[in-house]
Amino acid sequence: MTVIDPERPAGWVADGEADAPGAAPAEEQEEMPLSLRLSIADTLTLGNATCGFMAVYFTTTGILIPHLTGSEETGMARHSAATAVILMLCAAIFDLFDGLVARKLRSSPMGAELDNLSDLISFGLAPAYFVLVYGMVADDAHQRVSAVAAIVVLLAVVMRLARFSVVTMKDGMFQGMPSPFGALTVVSIVLLELPFIPTLLAIVGTAWLMVSRVEYPKPRGALAVAMLSWIVAAMGLLAAWAFDAPGGQLLLQTGCALQVVLGAVIPLFATARRVNTFRGNRRESREARAAQLP
Repeated sequence: MTVIDPERPAGWVADGEADAPGAAPAEEQEEMPLSLRLSIADTLTLGNATCGFMAVYFTTTGILIPHLTGSEETGMARHSAATAVILMLCAAIFDLFDGLVARKLRSSPMGAELDNLSDLISFGLAPAYFVLVYGMVADDAHQRVSAVAAIVVLLAVVMRLARFSVVTMKDGMFQGMPSPFGALTVVSIVLLELPFIPTLLAIVGTAWLMVSRVEYPKPRGALAVAMLSWIVAAMGLLAAWAFDAPGGQLLLQTGCALQVVLGAVIPLFATARRVNTFRGNRRESREARAAQLP
């Protein structure tokens, strides 16, 4: 995409531009709306969307289709499941870096819309579809109930992203579990291979956390580094499990359990912090009133 230098005088054309095949006139290039120019942050956001779509692709071709055709290639299903989840993790990395790049450089006027749409694909559609397919291939799962749980996950992400666009939070905080964290928690619950009812309840609980008013810190500074390190470690665990490395199954289940525990513990800390803040404010108010008494 051609970017016009604002310092060039109107009507000035560089050598070779006028003769380039398909080149637009200088007047049209200068009138190109700023909203149509992609920034580096927008490119990363599109990478997020691509990873989410490919996660759906691998879930379909490597897990669902072999199950429907009666294939017994369990190794292929394992590799495809690991690939799908790794792609969701890659989408989370893109989502982390596009925000950092947008703050350091710039994003186009459509950057926020691109980000929401990409998050809907990678952290709404992809994990919800993963839950749906789980309900079709797992031995003890119920397909229709799993479909309802998948819809709950999808709608929770839709509502969370819509609320994020219209609700102003204090700097450094999210309201509700961030959709990347929620998507990875949902997938971790499925990979734990728990009985169907606990799996279903945990998935619905995660969806509720995404639309709740619980405050979560934004991944900045040391927290962003910790999150990136955790994502890379999770990729290693998935690769070890996919290639049937010694202890790979145990390592994956440990990682998934840790993800689920974090998803449950963070709201408890956030609630305790809000309660302590509320009590502190009440105490200060009482002390202020007592100081005003004669």
